[in-house]
Amino acid sequence: MAEEAIELDLRGEICPITFVKTKLQLEELESGDNLTVIFDYPPAISNVPKSVKNEGHTILGIDKEENDVWKVHIKKA
Repeated sequence: MAEEAIELDLRGEICPITFVKTKLQLEELESGDNLTVIFDYPPAISNVPKSVKNEGHTILGIDKEENDVWKVHIKKA
């Protein structure tokens, strides 16, 4: 099975919607798929990865982009 890479752009969203939408997207993916979530809301950078790890998924990395945008890379459990 090939890993699927999905990107979810949540710029403009705030917590807890950032985690809710991330969780809903992860539920649609297969185990082993990768999801990249894009945020511009600073609290989401700590809250979402922590919550995703609590759900059993793996954080592959967090990249800081230009204009206070972050990309969180997640591998679904």
